[in-house]
Amino acid sequence: MELWDVYDENRRETGKTHVRGIPLESGEYHLVADVWTVNESGEVLLTRRHPEKPYGLMWECSGGSVLAGETSVKGAVRELAEETGIHVREEELVLIHTVRLEERFVDTYITRQRINVKQLALQPEEVVDAKFVTFEELLQMWEQGIVVPKTRFLLYKDCIRRFINPPS
Repeated sequence: MELWDVYDENRRETGKTHVRGIPLESGEYHLVADVWTVNESGEVLLTRRHPEKPYGLMWECSGGSVLAGETSVKGAVRELAEETGIHVREEELVLIHTVRLEERFVDTYITRQRINVKQLALQPEEVVDAKFVTFEELLQMWEQGIVVPKTRFLLYKDCIRRFINPPS
């Protein structure tokens, strides 16, 4: 059973916890943390969702729901390790975007790691494939409609580009 902390519309903890799979009450929110990973070559890691999950077989960054008692960044560290086997320290994650959606707040992080596909340890019930792509390839895949999140990506894609190619 997965438990989440419950937040109000201003992202204040309510003191309640929630069981995943049960609909949240109106005005209740939980936290989700996403992580974009960039390798030393400036390529972006994409993982492919398990076919039985929503948006099955689509490509995405690592991420998921933050568990009760975790901060957003701790959840991001845990999700990245669980899904890919990449272990990072909290200070290696840079927050690039936050948004409130219907029933969740989503924090999006980015990190640069010395990693290649052969070093990944994919979580089989969540991830069925992984690859590194250039930023241009990521944009092409997004335009083809095979990358999620579809809409939110537009809000922070320039942050990813600047992270990969910082201004001189």
